[in-house]
Amino acid sequence: MTHHPGLLRTAPLVRETTSSLICRIASRYGMEAKVLRACWKWRNYPPGHEGGGARADAEVLLNAAGRQLLVDMCGVEEAVLARALPSWAEEDAKLRAEAGDPVGLWRIAGAVVGPVGFGCRLCTARRTGAAVRVVRYAPRWERVCVRHGRWLLDADANQPLEHLDLRGLPEVVAAQRRWASVARRAVRAGAEPERVFALARAVVARWWEQAFGWEQETIWPWRLHRVAGGDAGGDLERWRIVGRDAVVFPEVVAVAEALLDPAMAELVWADSGAGRPRALPADGLFCRRLGERLGRGWLGPLAAADHGGPLIAWMGSVIRLRRGAGGPPGYDNDPWWLRQEHQAATMAGQLRVLGKEKKAPGSGTGPTAEVARRLLRGLSHSAGLIENAWKRTAVAAANGGVPLQEVALWVDMPVEVLSQMLRADRQEDDS
Repeated sequence: MTHHPGLLRTAPLVRETTSSLICRIASRYGMEAKVLRACWKWRNYPPGHEGGGARADAEVLLNAAGRQLLVDMCGVEEAVLARALPSWAEEDAKLRAEAGDPVGLWRIAGAVVGPVGFGCRLCTARRTGAAVRVVRYAPRWERVCVRHGRWLLDADANQPLEHLDLRGLPEVVAAQRRWASVARRAVRAGAEPERVFALARAVVARWWEQAFGWEQETIWPWRLHRVAGGDAGGDLERWRIVGRDAVVFPEVVAVAEALLDPAMAELVWADSGAGRPRALPADGLFCRRLGERLGRGWLGPLAAADHGGPLIAWMGSVIRLRRGAGGPPGYDNDPWWLRQEHQAATMAGQLRVLGKEKKAPGSGTGPTAEVARRLLRGLSHSAGLIENAWKRTAVAAANGGVPLQEVALWVDMPVEVLSQMLRADRQEDDS
């Protein structure tokens, strides 16, 4: 193809993936993206989903000649592309080639810069005149298009939707506006906003998984039906995965705000017994106040009972920092440190698991099988928590300064046996 630099000017959008820009250029030239991509020499093949199909979050890295070719195609200065495209300056050893050869390399965007989501097509149309698909690097706390009332979904999942309709859910849009002040508060407190958000999201995502059996929870089901177009019942499992981040976003921001509040940390300290260490109570002041701040006065005891979750881990770090005590093996006193098992599952990962479960031989379908599967999952999860909760609580109490004799009385176990079990548990953690 003979190319005339600047024939059709195509400006990049802020934080757009390079692959997305190439696709938009092809659209302006009236050709398929793969035809335009033939102008580069490729060192590998485009990444695809496990079940087939191209990945929307595919990203490309270009060598110097390849970048210059893209500059010519766009008809804009290279500095403009360098400012707008986060992957522009990324290099790879596989990009080395003979002088003058435009070479490209396929990657997955999340492994290059970070999470990617779809852009709002209505915003794209306002800026470019064409309502085409755009993929942008965007953290999960910036997924609301305030102008058009849309939640912009992750681009790495194998599902057809690009956005969820937030009209009728002003609290989600309001949470997007409120996050800016929460992020500033995090910076003033010496915490990284992204870590605060990740912890709050993990806490709320864990509640989301447990909330299926919470009769008192009426807000989330209502929101879920709204983002599903009025009724999520036809494919509830899928909608619970696709809609989760949008539905719980107001609570995530509220939890992040609460965890940064010094007054809430004081309640944790009071619940721990302050100068007289004790096990955290089931009706503690912190969890009770947290539930009230979320408009769910009933949530406190449920949150306090989840001993294996990220919220209790955060409380333990706050207490140990206040006491100047070190944590047990495998623990860290950084309150914003999120253990791997506490991290919220991604939409892409959950959809892959759901797809495999539905394809598994003998997998049941229908309401009876669905209810049974959920109950068994919940029971299995609860059994695992019960098995480990008392050990973790005992370790936390002992490291918090509670005499081992008192801990032994609480768990109704001889001191010698408890000491041996805790020692064995630490050895397993160390190994």
